[in-house]
Amino acid sequence: MRPQALAAAVCLVLGAGLLTGAVTGSWLAGDSGDDGARGAFAEAGELWHSVPVDQLFPPTVQGRGAGPGGADRTWTRVAVAPDGGCKGAFDGLLAKVLDPVGCSRLLRATYTDATRSHVTTVGLLFTKADAAAMTALANRFEKEGLGRRTDLMPLPYAAEDTVAAGFGARQRASWTVSVLTDAPVVVYAVSGWADDRTVDEPEPAEEATESGAASAPAQAGLGHEAQGLADRVERALRKNVGQATEQPS
Repeated sequence: MRPQALAAAVCLVLGAGLLTGAVTGSWLAGDSGDDGARGAFAEAGELWHSVPVDQLFPPTVQGRGAGPGGADRTWTRVAVAPDGGCKGAFDGLLAKVLDPVGCSRLLRATYTDATRSHVTTVGLLFTKADAAAMTALANRFEKEGLGRRTDLMPLPYAAEDTVAAGFGARQRASWTVSVLTDAPVVVYAVSGWADDRTVDEPEPAEEATESGAASAPAQAGLGHEAQGLADRVERALRKNVGQATEQPS
C-alpha cells in the first residue's frame, strides 16, 4: 500500500501547484473573469448620449404576440421628451424609492397603438448606481411588491398636439417598472386611453395581463400595452449594449 499512498501524495502536491500557478497567472494578467460583465455594465450607463434616440425608442415598434391572447401589436412613436434629469419626472414617493440609485439621465417617449385608442409612455432612467446598488433596489421591488403599488406608478409624458396631449396622472391605467441588475437602468412604462378618460382603479401590468383578469385596464389590453412596449425597449437597450461592448477582432 505504501507505493500507492506515496503516488497519491505526489499527485495531490502537483495538482495544488498547478492550481496555484493558474490562479497567480490569472491575477498577473488582470483576468478576474468579471471584467466583461463590468465593462458591459459601465457601457450601458453611457448609452443615453452615445446611441441615437431612434435606436433606443424606434419610431415604430412591432410587438409580435404582445397583445391579449397572443395578438400582434404595432406601436407608433408620437413624441420624445427632451432628455434631462429626474426633477419633477416622478411622483414624490416613487422619487424617494429611486433616490438610492441616483439619476444620471432620464429618457422618455410616448407611443400610440395602431387604432390610436391607447397611449403609452416608456422611460429609461439611467442611474448613478453600481451593480450592488441596482441589485439591492431590484430585490426591494421584488420582496416588497413595490411594482404593484398604485402610489408608485410612473408619470406619463403628455405632448401637445398629439393623441397623448391629455395623458396625465389621472389617466394612468396600467404600468410596469423593471430594475435591471446587469445595467444601471430602470425601465418603465405606463399606459392609458387616448380619449383622456380618468381611471379610478389602475392595475399593474403584472396583474392586468393574467388570464381571466376582468378589470377595465385588463379588458382593454392596457396591461399588455405597458408590458409589451417596456419589454421591447429593454431588448433594444440590451442590443445596443452588446454592440457598444464588441471588441475588434
